[in-house]
Amino acid sequence: MSDSLLQELRTLLGDRVSVADAVRAHHGKDESHHPTAPPDIVVFPDSSEEVSTIVRLCAEDRVPIIPFGAGTSLEGGIGAIRGGVCIDMTGMNQIIQVNADDLDVTVEAGVTRKQLNGHLRDTGLFFPIDPGADATLGGMASTRASGTNAVRYGTMRENVLNVKAVLADGRLIQSGRRARKSAAGYDLTRMFVGAEGTLGVITEVTVRLYGVPEAISAAVCGFPSIEDAVRCCMLTIQSGIPVARVELLDAAQMQACIQYSSLDYDPVPTLFFEFHGSAVSVQEQATTVQEIAADFGGGNFRWADKTEDRNKLWQARHDALYAALALKPGAKAWSTDVCVPISGLAECIEETRSDIEASSLMATMVGHVGDGNFHVIFLLDPDRPQEFAEAQKINDRMVSRAIAMDGTCTGEHGVGIGKQHCLELEFGEALAVMRTLKQALDPLNLMNPGKILQSSD
Repeated sequence: MSDSLLQELRTLLGDRVSVADAVRAHHGKDESHHPTAPPDIVVFPDSSEEVSTIVRLCAEDRVPIIPFGAGTSLEGGIGAIRGGVCIDMTGMNQIIQVNADDLDVTVEAGVTRKQLNGHLRDTGLFFPIDPGADATLGGMASTRASGTNAVRYGTMRENVLNVKAVLADGRLIQSGRRARKSAAGYDLTRMFVGAEGTLGVITEVTVRLYGVPEAISAAVCGFPSIEDAVRCCMLTIQSGIPVARVELLDAAQMQACIQYSSLDYDPVPTLFFEFHGSAVSVQEQATTVQEIAADFGGGNFRWADKTEDRNKLWQARHDALYAALALKPGAKAWSTDVCVPISGLAECIEETRSDIEASSLMATMVGHVGDGNFHVIFLLDPDRPQEFAEAQKINDRMVSRAIAMDGTCTGEHGVGIGKQHCLELEFGEALAVMRTLKQALDPLNLMNPGKILQSSD
């Protein structure tokens, strides 16, 4: 990297440029088990126009560009594995326009989900996508994030109306309009949602909003086995009950959450439910689900109707990773996920649990099982590489099993560098189309290189 590029960036941004080792290291590591890969330079723009200029300068010098949001990704998606310039988007945190009548909002990419919902608190609206971390909207769009509410409200794929993005040559484009449907041209919005910064840098996002439900009630129910819990969830969804959230925690994860978050529950396979709607509809949903749970040995529902009780419950669920880590002090977590059609969920979870129990590893299982998505959190000794190799084998079997069921290698974590090798099995010839698209938009392979498509692609 030339000294002239660094000087040009400092001329443009002043002290919003850093080459400090600590800053670079922070921007080269996400929350995954993948090693740190620091960029050469970190920059902090505060406008789309500045991002455009930064990218143009990097393109002229043929220097890689890596977008950075909150750093909470789980597959090594932000590591600067080829060096380059990291563009930290957190300074672009303005909520540009709330369109309450149209139920949408336009924000800069650095706005976080909690910041947005705090801003919306007095409007009667909310943004429902809730990955465990307080991620940025730009990062959530880039990784096609979802979370506990996805079973009712969908994922970022369904909730992003358009984006503003900077292409590899510095051009700034808008992918669409705010209309709820369009038959005009290619769907460029979907192209950027889930691209993990490999096709451009998202600088603004327009997303859907929803009315805050009249009534909300949460409940916890324990089961004799993980199979019983999963089958209860499956029948609930197949019965058309519009449950807002249904989360699975296996016994190990439940024990971890009880200890970490001071919960008063039993350490058994457990479903967390939440119901949204009118007071009458919430009661009807809850009654029906209780009856289904009883058929599978579910215990009494324990209700959390007060806002503070619900918040504690769901915060405990969001803290599952940290709770699991507390089970094995000094361990490194490897969190992985797959997603399958709901009809295959029980089999996929059962066989994965069997693999874990047959291994020497400690692992917990959690899942957004209402939409067929579940996670395994391996707790690995960083000084025992054989544990990582064993976890990789279990992960690969889980992915192969999910794809054989017409599922996917990742429901929400993304590909990054961790699941590149899975894409050939999942997409076949369609992978060549992705390569063609990447080559067309980024011929010099500068946009987050080495992610999604393997380095040889």
